[in-house]
Amino acid sequence: MNVEQQPSAIDKVGSAAGESAASPAAEALGLPESFAATAEPDVTRKSVWREYAEAIVVAMLLAFAIRVFVVQAFKIPSGSMIPTLLIGDHILVSKLSYGFQWPSDCRFHLSFPPVTCYASQTVLPFSSPKRGDVIVFRYPEDEEKDFIKRIVGLPGDTVEIKNKTVYINGQAFDDTAFTQRVDPGLIDGLINPRDNFGPVTVPDDAYFVMGDNRDQSLDSRFWGYVRDTKIKGKAFRIYWSWNGQGNWTQWVRWGRLGKAIE
Repeated sequence: MNVEQQPSAIDKVGSAAGESAASPAAEALGLPESFAATAEPDVTRKSVWREYAEAIVVAMLLAFAIRVFVVQAFKIPSGSMIPTLLIGDHILVSKLSYGFQWPSDCRFHLSFPPVTCYASQTVLPFSSPKRGDVIVFRYPEDEEKDFIKRIVGLPGDTVEIKNKTVYINGQAFDDTAFTQRVDPGLIDGLINPRDNFGPVTVPDDAYFVMGDNRDQSLDSRFWGYVRDTKIKGKAFRIYWSWNGQGNWTQWVRWGRLGKAIE
Protein backbone atom coordinates (compact mmCIF):
# COMPACT_ATOMS: atom_id res chain seq x y z
CA MET A 1 0.00 0.00 0.00
CA ASN A 2 1.38 3.31 -1.04
CA VAL A 3 1.21 6.20 1.43
CA GLU A 4 1.50 9.73 0.22
CA GLN A 5 4.04 11.57 2.32
CA GLN A 6 2.87 14.94 3.67
CA PRO A 7 5.39 17.79 3.50
CA SER A 8 6.85 18.62 6.92
CA ALA A 9 6.48 22.01 8.60
CA ILE A 10 10.18 22.68 8.10
CA ASP A 11 9.84 22.02 4.34
CA LYS A 12 6.95 24.51 4.19
CA VAL A 13 8.79 27.22 6.10
CA GLY A 14 11.92 26.60 4.09
CA SER A 15 10.11 27.10 0.81
CA ALA A 16 8.48 30.26 2.08
CA ALA A 17 11.81 31.64 3.25
CA GLY A 18 13.67 30.67 0.08
CA GLU A 19 13.80 34.21 -1.19
CA SER A 20 15.54 35.53 1.94
CA ALA A 21 19.18 35.08 2.68
CA ALA A 22 20.30 32.65 5.37
CA SER A 23 21.35 34.18 8.70
CA PRO A 24 25.09 34.48 9.45
CA ALA A 25 24.72 32.06 12.37
CA ALA A 26 23.13 29.43 10.13
CA GLU A 27 25.86 29.82 7.52
CA ALA A 28 28.62 29.52 10.13
CA LEU A 29 27.13 26.28 11.46
CA GLY A 30 26.44 24.93 8.00
CA LEU A 31 22.70 24.70 8.67
CA PRO A 32 20.10 24.86 5.88
CA GLU A 33 18.15 28.03 5.28
CA SER A 34 14.94 26.31 6.39
CA PHE A 35 16.38 25.82 9.87
CA ALA A 36 17.36 29.46 10.13
CA ALA A 37 13.81 30.47 9.29
CA THR A 38 12.24 28.24 11.95
CA ALA A 39 14.79 29.14 14.62
CA GLU A 40 13.43 32.67 14.97
CA PRO A 41 11.42 32.82 18.26
CA ASP A 42 7.78 33.81 18.09
CA VAL A 43 7.37 36.27 20.95
CA THR A 44 3.81 37.49 21.56
CA ARG A 45 3.04 40.35 23.92
CA LYS A 46 0.31 40.08 26.52
CA SER A 47 -2.81 41.94 25.57
CA VAL A 48 -3.60 45.16 27.40
CA TRP A 49 -6.73 43.61 28.87
CA ARG A 50 -4.78 40.66 30.25
CA GLU A 51 -2.21 42.96 31.87
CA TYR A 52 -4.97 45.00 33.50
CA ALA A 53 -6.75 41.85 34.67
CA GLU A 54 -3.59 40.45 36.26
CA ALA A 55 -2.88 43.77 37.98
CA ILE A 56 -6.42 43.91 39.36
CA VAL A 57 -6.25 40.34 40.68
CA VAL A 58 -2.91 40.99 42.40
CA ALA A 59 -4.22 44.24 43.92
CA MET A 60 -7.33 42.47 45.24
CA LEU A 61 -5.25 39.70 46.80
CA LEU A 62 -2.96 42.24 48.46
CA ALA A 63 -5.93 44.25 49.75
CA PHE A 64 -7.55 41.09 51.12
CA ALA A 65 -4.32 40.00 52.85
CA ILE A 66 -3.84 43.45 54.42
CA ARG A 67 -7.47 43.49 55.56
CA VAL A 68 -7.21 40.05 57.17
CA PHE A 69 -3.75 40.21 58.74
CA VAL A 70 -2.66 43.86 59.16
CA VAL A 71 -5.27 46.62 59.33
CA GLN A 72 -8.97 47.04 58.59
CA ALA A 73 -11.15 50.12 58.19
CA PHE A 74 -14.51 50.55 59.93
CA LYS A 75 -17.23 53.19 60.08
CA ILE A 76 -18.97 54.17 63.32
CA PRO A 77 -22.77 53.98 62.74
CA SER A 78 -24.06 54.63 66.27
CA GLY A 79 -23.43 56.82 69.29
CA SER A 80 -22.54 54.17 71.88
CA MET A 81 -18.90 55.33 72.02
CA ILE A 82 -19.55 59.08 72.34
CA PRO A 83 -17.54 61.17 73.21
CA THR A 84 -14.54 59.07 72.10
CA LEU A 85 -16.04 58.18 68.72
CA LEU A 86 -18.80 60.05 66.90
CA ILE A 87 -21.32 58.85 64.36
CA GLY A 88 -19.63 59.13 60.97
CA ASP A 89 -16.09 58.58 62.21
CA HIS A 90 -14.05 56.25 59.99
CA ILE A 91 -11.40 54.39 61.95
CA LEU A 92 -8.45 52.06 61.44
CA VAL A 93 -8.16 48.88 63.48
CA SER A 94 -4.83 47.11 63.91
CA LYS A 95 -4.94 43.33 63.53
CA LEU A 96 -1.37 43.08 64.90
CA SER A 97 -1.82 44.91 68.20
CA TYR A 98 -1.99 41.70 70.20
CA GLY A 99 -0.20 39.30 67.87
CA PHE A 100 -0.35 37.62 64.49
CA GLN A 101 -3.85 36.23 64.09
CA TRP A 102 -4.74 33.26 61.94
CA PRO A 103 -8.40 33.22 60.81
CA SER A 104 -10.60 30.26 61.69
CA ASP A 105 -14.23 29.23 61.29
CA CYS A 106 -14.26 30.72 57.75
CA ARG A 107 -17.04 30.59 55.17
CA PHE A 108 -16.83 31.34 51.44
CA HIS A 109 -19.34 33.36 49.42
CA LEU A 110 -19.59 35.18 46.09
CA SER A 111 -18.83 38.74 47.17
CA PHE A 112 -15.92 40.86 48.35
CA PRO A 113 -14.27 39.86 50.51
CA PRO A 114 -14.86 36.29 49.28
CA VAL A 115 -14.24 34.82 52.74
CA THR A 116 -15.77 35.71 56.11
CA CYS A 117 -14.04 34.35 59.21
CA TYR A 118 -15.87 34.29 62.54
CA ALA A 119 -12.92 33.61 64.84
CA SER A 120 -9.15 33.88 64.95
CA GLN A 121 -6.29 32.22 66.77
CA THR A 122 -3.25 34.19 67.90
CA VAL A 123 -0.30 32.13 66.67
CA LEU A 124 2.39 34.69 67.52
CA PRO A 125 1.38 36.79 70.57
CA PHE A 126 2.85 40.27 71.03
CA SER A 127 0.83 41.46 74.04
CA SER A 128 -2.51 40.99 75.78
CA PRO A 129 -5.54 43.29 75.61
CA LYS A 130 -5.40 45.91 78.36
CA ARG A 131 -8.02 47.70 80.39
CA GLY A 132 -9.00 50.83 78.51
CA ASP A 133 -8.28 49.45 75.02
CA VAL A 134 -10.94 50.20 72.40
CA ILE A 135 -11.51 46.98 70.46
CA VAL A 136 -13.57 45.77 67.52
CA PHE A 137 -15.07 42.31 67.91
CA ARG A 138 -17.74 40.01 66.53
CA TYR A 139 -21.05 40.73 68.24
CA PRO A 140 -21.86 37.61 70.31
CA GLU A 141 -25.56 37.63 69.47
CA ASP A 142 -25.04 38.13 65.73
CA GLU A 143 -21.53 37.42 64.45
CA GLU A 144 -22.34 38.94 61.07
CA LYS A 145 -22.02 42.31 62.87
CA ASP A 146 -18.93 44.00 64.29
CA PHE A 147 -19.15 45.97 67.54
CA ILE A 148 -16.73 48.44 69.08
CA LYS A 149 -16.42 48.95 72.85
CA ARG A 150 -13.84 49.65 75.54
CA ILE A 151 -12.34 46.90 77.70
CA VAL A 152 -13.29 47.38 81.35
CA GLY A 153 -12.83 43.95 82.92
CA LEU A 154 -9.89 41.61 82.25
CA PRO A 155 -9.89 37.83 82.72
CA GLY A 156 -10.30 37.03 86.42
CA ASP A 157 -11.55 40.52 87.37
CA THR A 158 -14.65 41.02 89.47
CA VAL A 159 -16.87 43.68 87.91
CA GLU A 160 -19.72 45.43 89.66
CA ILE A 161 -21.76 48.56 88.93
CA LYS A 162 -23.42 50.52 91.71
CA ASN A 163 -25.51 53.56 90.83
CA LYS A 164 -23.57 54.07 87.57
CA THR A 165 -20.12 53.75 89.21
CA VAL A 166 -18.00 50.87 87.93
CA TYR A 167 -16.03 48.84 90.47
CA ILE A 168 -13.14 46.56 89.48
CA ASN A 169 -12.08 44.10 92.17
CA GLY A 170 -13.80 46.26 94.76
CA GLN A 171 -12.15 49.54 93.67
CA ALA A 172 -13.95 52.36 91.89
CA PHE A 173 -12.81 52.62 88.27
CA ASP A 174 -12.03 56.20 87.24
CA ASP A 175 -13.51 56.51 83.75
CA THR A 176 -14.50 60.17 83.77
CA ALA A 177 -11.82 61.10 81.19
CA PHE A 178 -13.50 59.18 78.35
CA THR A 179 -17.14 58.55 79.30
CA GLN A 180 -20.42 60.42 79.48
CA ARG A 181 -23.64 59.77 81.38
CA VAL A 182 -26.53 61.79 80.02
CA ASP A 183 -29.41 60.38 82.08
CA PRO A 184 -29.40 61.53 85.72
CA GLY A 185 -31.96 58.90 86.66
CA LEU A 186 -31.06 55.56 88.25
CA ILE A 187 -32.55 52.21 87.26
CA ASP A 188 -32.92 49.34 89.70
CA GLY A 189 -30.76 46.37 88.78
CA LEU A 190 -33.74 44.03 89.03
CA ILE A 191 -35.38 45.93 86.17
CA ASN A 192 -32.41 46.78 83.96
CA PRO A 193 -28.65 46.21 84.43
CA ARG A 194 -27.64 49.62 83.05
CA ASP A 195 -26.93 51.38 86.36
CA ASN A 196 -26.69 48.48 88.83
CA PHE A 197 -25.06 45.24 87.81
CA GLY A 198 -23.20 42.27 89.25
CA PRO A 199 -20.88 41.45 90.80
CA VAL A 200 -19.58 38.98 88.20
CA THR A 201 -16.18 37.38 87.63
CA VAL A 202 -14.81 37.57 84.09
CA PRO A 203 -13.85 34.13 82.68
CA ASP A 204 -10.22 33.35 81.85
CA ASP A 205 -10.65 33.61 78.08
CA ALA A 206 -12.97 36.61 77.97
CA TYR A 207 -13.31 40.37 78.53
CA PHE A 208 -15.98 42.65 79.97
CA VAL A 209 -16.59 45.62 77.64
CA MET A 210 -18.67 48.79 77.85
CA GLY A 211 -19.49 51.72 75.62
CA ASP A 212 -18.18 55.14 76.62
CA ASN A 213 -21.72 56.53 76.27
CA ARG A 214 -22.67 54.64 79.41
CA ASP A 215 -26.42 55.36 79.42
CA GLN A 216 -26.88 54.52 75.73
CA SER A 217 -24.74 51.48 75.07
CA LEU A 218 -25.62 47.84 74.48
CA ASP A 219 -22.63 46.03 75.98
CA SER A 220 -21.47 43.31 78.40
CA ARG A 221 -24.05 44.44 80.96
CA PHE A 222 -26.73 43.09 78.62
CA TRP A 223 -25.24 40.25 76.53
CA GLY A 224 -22.18 39.02 78.41
CA TYR A 225 -18.48 38.71 77.64
CA VAL A 226 -16.30 38.99 74.56
CA ARG A 227 -14.22 35.84 73.98
CA ASP A 228 -10.59 36.43 73.06
CA THR A 229 -11.00 34.49 69.79
CA LYS A 230 -13.69 36.96 68.69
CA ILE A 231 -11.53 40.10 68.99
CA LYS A 232 -10.68 41.48 65.55
CA GLY A 233 -8.24 44.16 66.64
CA LYS A 234 -7.55 47.40 68.48
CA ALA A 235 -8.84 50.73 67.16
CA PHE A 236 -5.99 53.23 66.95
CA ARG A 237 -6.73 56.08 64.52
CA ILE A 238 -9.53 58.18 62.99
CA TYR A 239 -8.70 58.70 59.32
CA TRP A 240 -11.94 60.40 58.21
CA SER A 241 -14.95 61.94 59.95
CA TRP A 242 -18.15 62.84 58.14
CA ASN A 243 -20.85 64.88 59.83
CA GLY A 244 -23.12 65.58 56.84
CA GLN A 245 -25.32 68.00 58.77
CA GLY A 246 -25.68 71.76 58.95
CA ASN A 247 -23.73 74.04 56.64
CA TRP A 248 -21.76 72.23 53.95
CA THR A 249 -18.52 73.66 55.35
CA GLN A 250 -19.16 71.61 58.50
CA TRP A 251 -19.87 68.29 56.82
CA VAL A 252 -16.29 67.14 57.36
CA ARG A 253 -14.94 67.22 60.90
CA TRP A 254 -11.48 68.32 59.89
CA GLY A 255 -10.22 68.49 63.46
CA ARG A 256 -10.77 64.76 63.97
CA LEU A 257 -8.78 63.59 60.94
CA GLY A 258 -5.71 61.67 62.05
CA LYS A 259 -6.76 61.74 65.71
CA ALA A 260 -5.47 58.89 67.89
CA ILE A 261 -8.10 56.77 69.67
CA GLU A 262 -7.41 56.66 73.40
